[in-house]
Amino acid sequence: MMKIYLTSTLIGLTLFLQGCYHNQTHTTSTVSAADYKGSGSVTYGIAETTTENLFPQGGRVAELGTIKSINDDTTWTVPAEVNFTNDKMPFAADLYNDYGKRYNDPKSALTALTTQDTIEIDADGEVITAYLFADNYFEMYINGVAVGKDPVPFTQFNSNIIKFKVKKPFDIAILAVDWEENLGTGTEANRGISAHAGDAGLVAVFKDTNDKTISITDNSWKAQNYYTAPISDLSCLSESGTTRLSTECTTEGGNDASTLYGVHWAIPTGWEKQGYDDSQWPFATAFSNETVGVDNKKSYTNFTDIFDNEAQDAQFIWSNNLILDNQVLLRKTITN
Repeated sequence: MMKIYLTSTLIGLTLFLQGCYHNQTHTTSTVSAADYKGSGSVTYGIAETTTENLFPQGGRVAELGTIKSINDDTTWTVPAEVNFTNDKMPFAADLYNDYGKRYNDPKSALTALTTQDTIEIDADGEVITAYLFADNYFEMYINGVAVGKDPVPFTQFNSNIIKFKVKKPFDIAILAVDWEENLGTGTEANRGISAHAGDAGLVAVFKDTNDKTISITDNSWKAQNYYTAPISDLSCLSESGTTRLSTECTTEGGNDASTLYGVHWAIPTGWEKQGYDDSQWPFATAFSNETVGVDNKKSYTNFTDIFDNEAQDAQFIWSNNLILDNQVLLRKTITN
C-alpha cells in the first residue's frame, strides 16, 4: 500500500511515494504539481485496486481502482465509475461478442431481438434501433433513461444493438471509457512495453421504424473529456474555454507507469438528462477507421453496411485526443 506525504513548498506541492503495488517496489521519488495551471485534479502513480476483475472471461483484466489527487485531496475512481454490476441498467444485446452471440450481419441480430428487448421511454413513442461499437466501453441513456451498457468492459472487442421507444425530440447521452491495465495511468501492456497509452473511439448509427437513418456519430455531437492520462509532464496541458487540451503532450509509452500523472474532472450531475445544457461543451472530433484500427475486427467489419453506409457514413468520435483522453461524455439531440 502506498503511503503519501504532502509537503507545501514555495515552488509547489511535493509528493513522496514509498512502498509497493502489485509486488512492484518503487523507489522514493519526488513529484511536483507546480507546473500544472489547469482546472483538473491531479493524481500521480498507480491506483489501488478495489475490484480485481469485472469480467473474468475477458481477454484483458478489467480492474477498477481508486487514487487520491495530489493537489486537492479528491479520491477518484479509475478508469471510471460505471454501472457494469448495476442490475438496474440493462446490458445491450449483441451484434458480435466472442463471449456471447456472434452475428454475420445486422439483419440476423435484429431478427433475434424480441419485444422484451425494447426499452420503453414513451408509450406513444417510436421504436428506434441503435448500433454501436465502442473502444472499449459505453453506457447509453435516452432522456436520462438507461437503455444499455456494454457487456464487455475491456476486450475482446464487441459491438451491440439497442432498441428503445421514444418520442422526438430526444437526447442521447453516452458515457464512453477507454479501459486501462495500469490503473490511474491510462496505460496497458502493448507493443512490447508495459505502459503503453491506449487509444479509443465510438461509432453509432440510429435508425427509425422504417429503417431510415436518423443520426450517425460525427463532429456535430458534443464531447467533453473528464480523465486524461498518461501525462509525464504537466506543463504540456492547457485549456481553451471548456476545451481540455493535451495535444502538446507526448503519447510515447514506457515501462514505468508509477511515474505518470492523471488529470480528472468531476462529471456534472444530470449530464444524461433530457435538456441538459451542453452548449458550452466542445464538439466531438471525428477519426478514421484506420486511425482507430478496426479493419481486422469482425465485430465491426461484419456490419460495415451499417457503420460505413455510402449515403450516411458514421464516423468514430471522441474528444480532441483519441489516445490520452480516457473518459468522455457524448451527447446529441435528435429532432426529426
